[in-house]
Amino acid sequence: MNQQLIRPDRFFFGTRSLPCPYIEGQIERKVVTDLTGHNAEELYQRLSRAGFRRSHNLAYRPACPTCNACIPVRIVAGDFEMTKSFRRVMAANADLTADDTDAIATVEQYRLFSAYQRARHEGGDMSGMAFNDYRAMVEDTPVTSRTVEFRDGDGALVAVMLMDRMEASLSAVYSFFDDGMARRSLGTFMILWMVECARALALPYVYLGFWIDGSDKMAYKARFQPLEALGDDGWTVNQP
Repeated sequence: MNQQLIRPDRFFFGTRSLPCPYIEGQIERKVVTDLTGHNAEELYQRLSRAGFRRSHNLAYRPACPTCNACIPVRIVAGDFEMTKSFRRVMAANADLTADDTDAIATVEQYRLFSAYQRARHEGGDMSGMAFNDYRAMVEDTPVTSRTVEFRDGDGALVAVMLMDRMEASLSAVYSFFDDGMARRSLGTFMILWMVECARALALPYVYLGFWIDGSDKMAYKARFQPLEALGDDGWTVNQP
């Protein structure tokens, strides 16, 4: 951990051990700290550079006792490679409009979120979330957070992304979409939208969370090149 992040007024805590949701037989633990306070934005930026992610008003990073497979990754927005496949995704969603607003939860979003959980993550930790739980996930944030709603030509909500904006980056917190629109590749489209947004704002990075080599759930992240990974030598370009 970056020693510059450890100050007398900053406490880090370890979570209890749980079965890893990504690698069978492994144990998951996290190191967590509270982001609330007058310097939440600055602290969050520094922690993000050290590989932390945000959930509500907490920042966390894996600290598993027998595994270090989770690797923080970020897209280098200015050098991003728009492949033919990505261009097809952009073309397939050219009819969508994006509404970038303050992080406010709505019942319409929650209905789409619940349908997405039933289709993709039935039985998962988030599948039983009530509206108040969803609202807390979106609105309980001590930093600059945004909800981006994507709608089709009829005004129907087809995808939503919760993202954080920092001084030098955007960070994808969570996204969900209409699972019945497979041809649109909406998950990929939202990442491409973030990269374009970062470039327009002259922000150098888009944080994607953690990547695990060999994990089907994480494999899509390696497509977004150049992708930097955080290791012992700092952030370096990771080749798929």
